[in-house]
Amino acid sequence: MNPIIDHLRNHRSFRKYQTDKTIPKAQLDSIIRSAQSAPSWINGQQYSIIAIQNPERKAKIAELCGNQPYIAESSVFLVFVADFYRTHLASEQHQGSHSAVQNVDALLVGATDVGLACENAIIAAESFDLGVVCIGGIRRNMAEVIDFLKLPKHVFPVVGLCIGYPDVEMPIKPRFPKEAVYFEETYQTDVADLMADYDETIIPFSAREGGISWTARVSKFYDKDYYPSIAETLKQQGFLMKDV
Repeated sequence: MNPIIDHLRNHRSFRKYQTDKTIPKAQLDSIIRSAQSAPSWINGQQYSIIAIQNPERKAKIAELCGNQPYIAESSVFLVFVADFYRTHLASEQHQGSHSAVQNVDALLVGATDVGLACENAIIAAESFDLGVVCIGGIRRNMAEVIDFLKLPKHVFPVVGLCIGYPDVEMPIKPRFPKEAVYFEETYQTDVADLMADYDETIIPFSAREGGISWTARVSKFYDKDYYPSIAETLKQQGFLMKDV
């Protein structure tokens, strides 16, 4: 073990924050610059980060994300967007077509770039003893969020990140055993027993979800199209025209 490994394995999600404390500007700047140090495909840096600190605006975006109060309570809410606006400008400058953003691969590129940058921001925030939680609900009302953030065409929100001073201590939620997610040479499908064991392990840590197993919770999530309006919104933003 070393301090970086210890830091990474100590990650927890915090959903209750001290509302009377503000993150110093220097720390927020370090968090953003750390996010910028993440790798990206072709060094395209196909993401941007929008910080929301105004209380009224935090309350509004909390509503748009499905009425999640911890967004409003956090010191800052960062919205990570997949951003091909700059690549659009570059294409215009060099008489390119920019047609590749209409391919599904562009969504993978943008989401991957966002994920890497967001993880760097998480690690940096935690180094200042701040608490974080990722918010997938930023995609719940994607069209309204795009309007709220004044996102131009070729840009769409992928994930939000609450950052603040934790108001409660949280346990470290156990993960799958390594054997369920790490394979050598080829994929291994014989993971049912490992999943069953994990179901029993995770129940005491799932009070917020009603004390249910991992398989029951995930099955419920994937039993329907969770955010059905996303595809149409992405088309309006200039994506998915070729493949969907």
